[in-house]
Amino acid sequence: MQTPRPERIRKILADLVAFDTISDRSNLPLIAYIENYLASLGVTGQRIVDDTGQKASLWVTIGPEDKAGLVLSGHTDVVPVAGQEWTHNPFELVERDGRYYGRGTTDMKGFVAVCLAMVPEMIEADLKTPINLAISYDEEIGCVGVRPMLHEVSQKPVKPLGCFVGEPTQMQVIIGHKGKHGVRATFRGLARHSSIAPDGVNAIEYAADLITEIRRRAVLLAQEAEQNSIYDVPHSTLLTSIVHGGAALNIVPDHCTVEFECRGIGITESRQVTDAIVAWAKAEIEPAMRKRHPDCGIDFEEILDYPALDTPAENPIVTLAKQLAGRNDHAKVAFGTEASLFVDMAGVPSVVVGPGGIAQAHTPDEFVEISQLESCGNFVARLIAHCAKSA
Repeated sequence: MQTPRPERIRKILADLVAFDTISDRSNLPLIAYIENYLASLGVTGQRIVDDTGQKASLWVTIGPEDKAGLVLSGHTDVVPVAGQEWTHNPFELVERDGRYYGRGTTDMKGFVAVCLAMVPEMIEADLKTPINLAISYDEEIGCVGVRPMLHEVSQKPVKPLGCFVGEPTQMQVIIGHKGKHGVRATFRGLARHSSIAPDGVNAIEYAADLITEIRRRAVLLAQEAEQNSIYDVPHSTLLTSIVHGGAALNIVPDHCTVEFECRGIGITESRQVTDAIVAWAKAEIEPAMRKRHPDCGIDFEEILDYPALDTPAENPIVTLAKQLAGRNDHAKVAFGTEASLFVDMAGVPSVVVGPGGIAQAHTPDEFVEISQLESCGNFVARLIAHCAKSA
């Protein structure tokens, strides 16, 4: 007799949460756990290992491998817990007041647990259309780990029909999200004793000019908000997020790093905005620094980049997602996901739909409501029924 679905979900989620898969650590023990679980059901997957040998994604096909299928996609990494005040061990699942607490419960091990818990039902259904599980790593640091997997997918004889990325949306169908481009600017100044400050080149003060320009352009972007937009933040955003510089109060700082990002509504708008800022800094700030000393200047490097998602509301994957979710609304969100890379790298139409809310992601005492996991289970059950009857 098969264990009831809620118990399966809880057991697998507890196991997944117990793995500390913060992005700077290996996820191989978790991947091995999933592989062993699938093997116990007679299912094998394709492991795609990164260049370090310490991270891996997993591509699994349940059903006929020679036919185009539908993808359920989730990542295994979680954000750090350092500096956060948790009321319990973040890597131990705690049930309280109709919620499961633990790091990753919402973002997004809850979705992965539901998908894995539903594998026995997928096997029993004799699927005519295959269901693929795409389990990635390092999503939290720029959607890194899904890219090698999508390269493999793009080379397969048959391409998936569509993809459901299970980031937390309260099971609302998300058809669009912003892209993101992040840049690090490293200012090279000239150190001097602060008593003779005019003889030095203050890297922090020149960095401040860049930060001021970023802020100015951010205000302009906010003024360009789209009317009647279904985005939760209806304009592209731009901000400085990290600044490091200086060595001591009595030294003219000879270095400063500034990290900034744009989240753009247009498919490639994020990069266009940051490229314009880099060009401005090279034309306006860097010459002034070099005039003071020829060795001074600014080095720019890309931190991360992913495109926006903009799936047409009339796309069949959107219609199917709404049927499976049992609702007829859709929206667009400011946060990014791997969905846009499924489109960009593999040509797979995608939407975002998953349990839990983004407000709980990355927070201390992160939680997912048990009812949300049940709703997600119903979504996957309807997908199984759909794939069992349609070829």
